[in-house]
Amino acid sequence: MVCGLPGSGKSTLLRAWSGSATVVDPRVTRSSFEAWMPAWLPYALYRPWARLRHMYGLRGALRRGGPLLIHDCGSRSWMRRWLARTAREAGRPLHMVVLDVGPQEALSGQRARRRLASRRVFALHQRGLARLLRQVDRGGLARFPGISSVVVFDRGQRDRITAVRFGPSPA
Repeated sequence: MVCGLPGSGKSTLLRAWSGSATVVDPRVTRSSFEAWMPAWLPYALYRPWARLRHMYGLRGALRRGGPLLIHDCGSRSWMRRWLARTAREAGRPLHMVVLDVGPQEALSGQRARRRLASRRVFALHQRGLARLLRQVDRGGLARFPGISSVVVFDRGQRDRITAVRFGPSPA
C-alpha cells in the first residue's frame, strides 16, 4: 500500500514499480463511474458507490493472490483497518509505504499534473496524513495491527527507489 498526499508522487512511484505487481488504483474506478454518469452529476453524489466498487474489486484482487501495489491516500484510518483485515483474511501480508514529501512538494506535484485537489480536500488529507505519521512516530507497527511493515520515504528516497521486488516471506 503506497500512501501520501495528493501530488506526493504515489502514482509516479506505482508506475515505476508496476512491472513487479498489479496496481490497484481507485482513480480507475472513479474514471469508469465518470464515463457513464451524466456530466452534470457531481462526483460527491456517487462517491460512496464508486468507493464501494473499488473496495469490492480490491477485496477480489487480494483474494486472487499475486503481488499487488495498492494506491491509497493513507489519511483514512478506517480504510487502513479494512485493508489490513481483508489482507489477513486472504492470508496475505500488507506493507505500507508512506510518502512524506511535505505539503509544498505535494501541491507542486498537483500543479505539474494539472489535477488540483480543492483546498478543503487537501486539508483533510493533510490532517489525516499528519495523524498517520504521528502514529508511526509514537508506536511504529504496534499502532497498525495487521500491517507487516511501515516505511516512510521523503522526497529524496522516493526519487531513488526505482523498483520493488516481491518474494517469499521470511520464515
